[in-house]
Amino acid sequence: MDRMIYTAMAGARQLMTRQETMANNLANASTTGFRADLDAMRAVPLQGNTGTLNSRISVVSTTPGADFTKGAIQETGRDLDVAVEGDGFIAVEGRDGREGYTRNGSFDVGGDGILRTRSGLTVLGDGGPITVPENAKIEIGRDGTISAFVAGNARTGNTLGRIKLVNPPTETLAKDTDGLFRLNGGGAADADPSVRVVRGALESSNVNVIETMVGMIALARQYEMTMKSINNAETNSRDSSKLLQPNS
Repeated sequence: MDRMIYTAMAGARQLMTRQETMANNLANASTTGFRADLDAMRAVPLQGNTGTLNSRISVVSTTPGADFTKGAIQETGRDLDVAVEGDGFIAVEGRDGREGYTRNGSFDVGGDGILRTRSGLTVLGDGGPITVPENAKIEIGRDGTISAFVAGNARTGNTLGRIKLVNPPTETLAKDTDGLFRLNGGGAADADPSVRVVRGALESSNVNVIETMVGMIALARQYEMTMKSINNAETNSRDSSKLLQPNS
């Protein structure tokens, strides 16, 4: 009976992990440019004191990657909002100083004049951070080129730089703990001049709320069944012990 209990406990633990992944996706259903985490189960041999036990297999929940399905593009009318059209990512500097990639194109100008995301990450240009003059009106072109129009000279804009837009193969990307995508082997992706953006718009999360909620309900029912299996194993073990007791 102990094997049945341990097997059921292992299953319950993995179901809880899958529930956490779905809960995180659901919590980010309104996060701009969010890519849902995928979840899968894989079989692995048990490890014992004598090494790998090939005759005993356990199931482990893993997150093999992210769902790169595109979200809907929604118009905002804000000059500092851009949505990546088609494939591609916006390069930003993570809080750890490493280059990362996001689909969240909601920008602001910091007090130091540096163009940043609304969460405070520095937006990278082809030559590094982009500095915006004080009181300048910003326009972002389809190719990510940023022009500044200063008061009194509304016709001629000064080109400040071009947002670094990249488009590495999705199989080479992995989502980091800060929510940014990075190359599996480290380093930085090359800028892709073919990537285009839509000004005055943002991309919504690609999380399907209904499917995620149905999945969480199904996982909750599976968890209940697993708990019943543990209770049944305990009951069977107790009844077996009674049968083995000598008659008084």
